[in-house]
Amino acid sequence: LATGETIYIGRDKFENEDLIKFAWPEDIWFHVDNLSSAHLYLRLYDTGYTFETIPDDVLLACAALVKANSIEGCKKHEVDVCYTPASNLKKTPSMEVGQVSYKNSKLVSFVNNVEKNHEIVKPIVKTKIESNPNFEKEYEDHMNELASIKHAEKLKKKNEEKAKIKEKEKIEAAKKKDLEDFHNRRYERS
Repeated sequence: LATGETIYIGRDKFENEDLIKFAWPEDIWFHVDNLSSAHLYLRLYDTGYTFETIPDDVLLACAALVKANSIEGCKKHEVDVCYTPASNLKKTPSMEVGQVSYKNSKLVSFVNNVEKNHEIVKPIVKTKIESNPNFEKEYEDHMNELASIKHAEKLKKKNEEKAKIKEKEKIEAAKKKDLEDFHNRRYERS
């Protein structure tokens, strides 16, 4: 996108299936509501956004792209586009290839009445990079990075707790020594 975000759009139901399987926990999934459409994933990692804080212009751009990439939706004057965290997507073995539902429908939001918008779509299409990323490897690398970050945070917290305990022990030792010195001075005077 023009604002620097990374998006992935499935070219067909099989690529949609890979996107479902290897979506990052922070990704946001977009789809034309109640119609067949491409799956669009907005990668939020390193953007500073959360599901609740995605800027309106980014939401509108993603919605316009999904509409433009829907065989049925692009023919309609306007459509509604649903979006939810990718971690909220539910895939069961009985579902068709590329089909999903939600774990929690309360986590689904909508961009309503999305119309064709060439002013938004054209500049994005011009910056499009066609590639065949290895979604599985990207997912594994990302999950390893998250695990490393989590491990580093745990280690930092553990070290901070150790430092607090040492400081507390040092203060207690100083108090004990001060008390002993006080008693020794008292007995020396007597």
